[in-house]
Amino acid sequence: MISIKAHINNVALHHTIFDLPFAFMGAVLAAGGHPRLIDLFWIAMAITTGRAAAMAIDNLADLKYDKQQPRMAYRAMVAGRISKREALVFIVICLVLMVLSVLQLQPICIYLLPVAAIPFIIYPFMKRVTGWVHMFLGLAIAMAPAGGWVGVSGTVTAPLIVLCLAVALWIGAFDAMYGAQDEEFDRSQGLHSLAVSYGAAGAFRIAVAAHIICIACFAAVGFMMHLSALYFVGVFIAAATLCYQHRIVSPTDFSRVTQRYFMRNGIVSVAIFACTWMSFYI
Repeated sequence: MISIKAHINNVALHHTIFDLPFAFMGAVLAAGGHPRLIDLFWIAMAITTGRAAAMAIDNLADLKYDKQQPRMAYRAMVAGRISKREALVFIVICLVLMVLSVLQLQPICIYLLPVAAIPFIIYPFMKRVTGWVHMFLGLAIAMAPAGGWVGVSGTVTAPLIVLCLAVALWIGAFDAMYGAQDEEFDRSQGLHSLAVSYGAAGAFRIAVAAHIICIACFAAVGFMMHLSALYFVGVFIAAATLCYQHRIVSPTDFSRVTQRYFMRNGIVSVAIFACTWMSFYI
């Protein structure tokens, strides 16, 4: 019997907190603060199912490595609660639902879908190629605000590009920090990461620079869109969260890199989205 709970675990559904708020933010900005609820519904469906398919593909591609990594023992495929066949069926179902959802949005979205899907498809394999794999993950997540924006307006603008850059750098830098704890394992398996390429300390320095630029990009979006001061409160909360995350870990101490540490980054997406929407009303 197929376990829905196991599939939810396999795709880490709760991690949608990192991309869904930014998808809604893109929709809110594109609609001038007043997106249609039906558009938000289809955007949520497209982002959630697309992300689920991408995560399942990633877990399938990395299964042989995850089985050797004690930190991944909790994953459903590693524990044998989901077979490869079941994962493939799940991926197909999610992709079909994603396409059906995208078809409910602006007509241009279905034509741009292959472009948006490329980062998701190639990311699982980039760790075999380059230490900058984290930025490919960032680019994949950055498709969320792009999808929300284009799904509502059917257009691509300069503020959207800056927003996508901010999201890509935010996630990419965080992933580089989180993944630095696997430097020794990745090196032993011939895999790549910034930590493998430049050492954990180097990866952390790159992450700091990327997070500084990402906050500057978030602020730039506010100026370009002439958003109220409330928006910048959200940017400040995001900056404070990132500063705290950098302060409690170091290249030589990963003891506080837990699931709580991981999920705390959701404060960035939630705070900026909430303050974006409220800035149109307050």
